[in-house]
Amino acid sequence: MNNITTKRFVIRKSLIGTNTVITFTSKKQETFTYDHDEIYSTFQEKFESMKCFQEYKSYTNSNTVPAFARSLADIHKDM
Repeated sequence: MNNITTKRFVIRKSLIGTNTVITFTSKKQETFTYDHDEIYSTFQEKFESMKCFQEYKSYTNSNTVPAFARSLADIHKDM
């Protein structure tokens, strides 16, 4: 299992099938941890239909985990 710490939520074609767990902390000091492959496989059709995913081979969000994927992420609020 690979662990990556980033500054944003990311789903990348290059990480598909690499068994990667990603952790990032938002500007509101919320820490999100998620299984990249689980989110990609659950929402594959959604990602593949996004223009950014087709063009840049990735989807990012610097503020939070997208609402559609939150149920698959662990969320911790640092106070």
